[in-house]
Amino acid sequence: MQLHLVLNTFGADLARRYGEKIYKLTLHGGFSCPNRTGELGRGGCTFCNVASIIDESIQVKSISEQLVLQASQMKKSQRYLAYFQAYTSTYAEVAILKKMYEEALQNADIVGLCVGTRPDCVPDEALMLLAEYQNQGYEVWLELGLQTSNDKTLHEINRGHTYADYHKTTQKARQLGIKVCTHLIVGLPKETKQDCFTTLNRVLDTGVDGLKLHPLHIVEGSIMAKAWRAGRQSVLSLDEYVDIAGELIRHTPKEIVYHRISANARKPTLLAPDWCENHWQSMNAVDHYLRQFGVQASALGDSYQFIG
Repeated sequence: MQLHLVLNTFGADLARRYGEKIYKLTLHGGFSCPNRTGELGRGGCTFCNVASIIDESIQVKSISEQLVLQASQMKKSQRYLAYFQAYTSTYAEVAILKKMYEEALQNADIVGLCVGTRPDCVPDEALMLLAEYQNQGYEVWLELGLQTSNDKTLHEINRGHTYADYHKTTQKARQLGIKVCTHLIVGLPKETKQDCFTTLNRVLDTGVDGLKLHPLHIVEGSIMAKAWRAGRQSVLSLDEYVDIAGELIRHTPKEIVYHRISANARKPTLLAPDWCENHWQSMNAVDHYLRQFGVQASALGDSYQFIG
């Protein structure tokens, strides 16, 4: 499968610019989250269990040790992006952030940083730090977990921030030349296909460089797992997800890079839907949809052609 033929993928974008494949190495900086510490709330987001996406045990290792371990497991590339993924990777004093980021960047195989965080936890000092690395020639991406632009939904899933927080942070980052990748969840409680389009349009209007789409999936240890077990929370079928994701992609301008179009978790951590256990299943299905109904930006009346 060559997804880059029907949408502008992050992997293909990096390969074009660097002349080789660049892979992400996932790091755990030992950060927490203001939605867990009590600063904004307790318990975290209702869908969240970080253990479902990253091995919590690796945080006892230094950033350098994690990079060596991750690179040894990849065996696919000679150069990488250091991806600070777990929790809120700007939620610390800037001096601590600088120490961690630079420990990653001192590795000659690292071409840049991807920093995952919340839109309400990116102080100006952290943005200036990332802008410094950008100005030094490193690849820098600020990955903001928005999930939805609907403030009512954000409240119900206990995000603890608003769309206004996202808008403010995104504009500041992009004014400094920092690329922004926005994470969106398809299938959030009570949200419709139209809600997803409203979010996409608001994100596009604000300005964005990359997008990540995630299907809502229920994982053990999350607050939402209790609602699912009680029959109060439903999940999308694969066909429903593909229809929404495919149309969002078709309505996305061609210059915006898709970092991800699905997500997965493993059983027994994954409770539902079963198809989220194998991300290739959903990726293949989205690929098929785009080949059948039109590629990225095709719904915008653009004369967009296959990238490959």
